[in-house]
Amino acid sequence: MVQVALFTGGIQPLPTSGRPTGMFKTPVTGPVELTVEGFVGDQQADRRVHGGPDKAVHLYPARHYASLATSFPEIAAALVPGALGENLSAADIDERDVRIGDIWQLGTARLQVSQPRSPCWKIDERLACEGVAAWIARNHLTGWYLCVTQAGTVSPGSTFELLQPASDAPTLHDAMRLWAEHRPSIAALEALAQLPGIASDWRDKIQQRLTWLKRL
Repeated sequence: MVQVALFTGGIQPLPTSGRPTGMFKTPVTGPVELTVEGFVGDQQADRRVHGGPDKAVHLYPARHYASLATSFPEIAAALVPGALGENLSAADIDERDVRIGDIWQLGTARLQVSQPRSPCWKIDERLACEGVAAWIARNHLTGWYLCVTQAGTVSPGSTFELLQPASDAPTLHDAMRLWAEHRPSIAALEALAQLPGIASDWRDKIQQRLTWLKRL
């Protein structure tokens, strides 16, 4: 079992551009419903890249904030759980501990690991620091998205428990390393694309890349 903290938030403008974002989250203080679209009351500004059934919940490992603070000491005070817009913060697991397709219990809900997060420029503006998003991506410290396979109620203090491990799938860390390779193995990419539970948009991107690789 893993202890998690819960965060939700509405849409707010970014401090410089004024562009809308759902990255500003606050701790959940009471029971909240979790549906296939995410936590009730939580919002995403750009539904093309955040939210929706395949990316209903974002989990970010709390231990990554220490690494971020070491690399960006000028914003260390701002690097606390919730700062990157995550819904779940967990201190005891990271990308090396989960696999695409793992099914987890949270409260009375069930969630499935679907893909890593793709950090974007809004992180830099949110934290008023250039290069944070690129550093997160380069070091594969992205956290991950989960889809909701069974809606339910989640409360502060609910534990995150692995119910059905996807034992034949690579860890999320290994999957990201494969995806980042300049000339990845075609067979390994094909296997990644076929994993049960993988988000449809990531599968589509993998298939597009496979088409390009096979033409070389």
